[in-house]
Amino acid sequence: MGKIMNTLALALVAFSASAFTLSAHAEQTAGKKVQEGMEDAGKNLKKAGRDAKQKGCEMINGKLECLGEKMHNKVKDAAGEVKDKSNDHETKAH
Repeated sequence: MGKIMNTLALALVAFSASAFTLSAHAEQTAGKKVQEGMEDAGKNLKKAGRDAKQKGCEMINGKLECLGEKMHNKVKDAAGEVKDKSNDHETKAH
């Protein structure tokens, strides 16, 4: 009977330790997901702001006058996408 109790106690300790490890990993993963969501939201807000400013420029000055700014905004949007993909890849690697 003593061996059974020792085996059960050992199994309980092992189960508790593994549950704690999984819980800590889940919190870390949730934190990374929140951070990634915030980064995506920031990127999307910047893009929307640039788009709105571009539309205003085109309404006032015409499309041809605002072409340089439009191209500059496209470069910024692309850079934001590259940075976001790089951050996603780094997050998955860790």
